[in-house]
Amino acid sequence: MRHALALDRVLLVVANAPWQKSGRAITPAADRLAMVRAAVAGTEGVEASSIEIDRGGESYTADTLEALTAEEPGRELFLVVGADVAADLHTWRRPDVVARLATLVVVNRGAAADVAVGPPWRAQHVRIPALDISSSDLRARAADGRPLDHLVPAGAIGCIRERGLYASGT
Repeated sequence: MRHALALDRVLLVVANAPWQKSGRAITPAADRLAMVRAAVAGTEGVEASSIEIDRGGESYTADTLEALTAEEPGRELFLVVGADVAADLHTWRRPDVVARLATLVVVNRGAAADVAVGPPWRAQHVRIPALDISSSDLRARAADGRPLDHLVPAGAIGCIRERGLYASGT
């Protein structure tokens, strides 16, 4: 995304308590942040952000965009989401705020058709290669001790193993 959109920096924001996963068991925020930090270590212009963890409570994109705007008024913000998420933006908390504060970047995988995103969204589309990898499959591989090499950044693999994440399906 950084290259495709000529961005100065990309923040990978780790949710504190993702509202979409309410009631489901999820990996603790501190562990998810450690994995993201390990995954992007040494990648110029890409960084893990704890802004939602630091704020506490449920994580909402509108709140995060407001906080980033308050830090640096006039900063141009882009919100990168997958095509699957773009179809559900109307269900988000305060989608009008999200649309006002950020340009939506919809990531399309492979030959999939672009998702139509109308007003009030300012939208761009970026196409990436289709990779048949799911997070649930990666967690199952980690739990079973199967290799994650070339599927997950090496730093994140080290973090998963060091912290014993996903062992026995946890």
